[in-house]
Amino acid sequence: MATKTKLNLRPLGERVIVQAMPQEEKTAGGVILPDTAKEKPQQGKVIAVGKGITNDKGVVTPLTVKEGDRVLYGKWTGTEVKIDGEDYLIIKESEIFAILS
Repeated sequence: MATKTKLNLRPLGERVIVQAMPQEEKTAGGVILPDTAKEKPQQGKVIAVGKGITNDKGVVTPLTVKEGDRVLYGKWTGTEVKIDGEDYLIIKESEIFAILS
């Protein structure tokens, strides 16, 4: 799956746009999984990040994640959107569990 380097979508505040990593098509034993048996992805690549969280005094705290990071997030997190034929997930940074290295 090819990813676009420039997306015409900019998240606001503490939101992050993630493209889910492809899921396994078959089990370790060689059984091919139908689409209905596959679990929702929980890993993805950060495509775009918002400016950060603004506190009560108007000071912006930048986000920890950056474009290109591989992240781990919850199964039922965020909002799914389709842009230019590609599926993306818009989530808050606080819903990201970890950055994978």
